[in-house]
Amino acid sequence: MAIRRTSSIWLALAFVVAAGAAIAADTMVMRNGDQVRGQLVAIRNGEVEFREERGFNSRTIRVNLREVQRIDFDDELGNRGNRPDETRGPQPQDTRRDPNDGPAPGMREHQVVVSANVPWVDAGIEVRDGQRIFFRAVGQVTWGKGRKDGPEGEKNSPFNAGRPIPNRPGAGLIGKVGERSSDPFFIGDEQGAIRVRGTGRLFLGINDDNLRDNTGNWRVTIYY
Repeated sequence: MAIRRTSSIWLALAFVVAAGAAIAADTMVMRNGDQVRGQLVAIRNGEVEFREERGFNSRTIRVNLREVQRIDFDDELGNRGNRPDETRGPQPQDTRRDPNDGPAPGMREHQVVVSANVPWVDAGIEVRDGQRIFFRAVGQVTWGKGRKDGPEGEKNSPFNAGRPIPNRPGAGLIGKVGERSSDPFFIGDEQGAIRVRGTGRLFLGINDDNLRDNTGNWRVTIYY
């Protein structure tokens, strides 16, 4: 009986080790040379949220992004990789998903109604230069006789020097950072990530030069 119990224990331990080996783990490499094994949870607000694994114990830690040199990701095949950010030098990036595929789990979500008859609507959030954000806009606006469009704007829209963005579709959804900014960017019905320029308050509006005859609105969800 003792021999059977001992064999059962070893079989159980072998199963645990094998199961642990099959689970992919990430390695966060700090600038001071320390390495932390576990799993990346999120990167937001200048912090890395990381679940540290120590044997059978785990804890979630948060460290300043500047203290992290890189994060190596193990996929299901045991391959490792890391990817630098295009504008900030080597920074932690999750190579297991394309950042343009859609909002990442854990991103904040905020909704705002953008009326077509006002120049700019305060979106109610602060953004930072280079930040990737996502927009999901629904609804239609009427912006003249027989003119009704969604956030993508008018098809085959001609150039109009009076619009905030003259060479982009009329009546399309647009944004800018800072109330006094003169550098708007086009959003439309874009589903991928948009990298904002500037740091400050986000404003949303319509790419039109005559707002007096406009009616309707868009409901815009922002992921940031």
